Amino acid sequence: MSEQLLLPGIEAPVVPTDRLFFALRPDADAAEQIASLAQNLRDEHGLKGKPLKTPHFHVTLHFLGDHAGLPQPLVAVASQAAARIATQPFPVMFDRVGSFRNKGRRLQPLVLRCGDDAPALVAFRQTLTDALKHAGIARGLDMRFTPHVTLLYDSRLLPEQVVAPIQWTVSEFVLIHSLIGKTRHIPLERWPLRG
Repeated sequence: MSEQLLLPGIEAPVVPTDRLFFALRPDADAAEQIASLAQNLRDEHGLKGKPLKTPHFHVTLHFLGDHAGLPQPLVAVASQAAARIATQPFPVMFDRVGSFRNKGRRLQPLVLRCGDDAPALVAFRQTLTDALKHAGIARGLDMRFTPHVTLLYDSRLLPEQVVAPIQWTVSEFVLIHSLIGKTRHIPLERWPLRG
């Protein structure tokens, strides 16, 4: 058994345990369709990766970082910013699947994507971006956005292909607290879309 030697003035690195992000979740019917698609693709292509749990399917709007513990001040400011958003519900449609390439990682995400530019979704995300910036949460926000739902992770890459459309009406967005490595998503707060 080895012991870690800690010298005075040198602290052990902090290990992140908590992830925070804004997301859209599919309704129950769309989530079941996504789960079925993920399993069918796995079977059809002989993939080894296990599909995500159905309640975990989501579209990430903004990633707010990995933290050692839940950062309550960040949760409070982000929640206040989100509460100011007034937008009508809008439809989304996903009709393509393919692998994203993450260099340096063995497992690559197989994702469900939008075939069109998803203008309503992109506009909503920009509204959230503006609200977060106005609240002082600009550092670390990724301005790039490729709307997608991760289905599973696998070592094989699948080229993009068209699939039967999966659609739902976005009627709320959620701030999710994910426990890293425990496959647990805890919705901290949700905001209904309203005009």
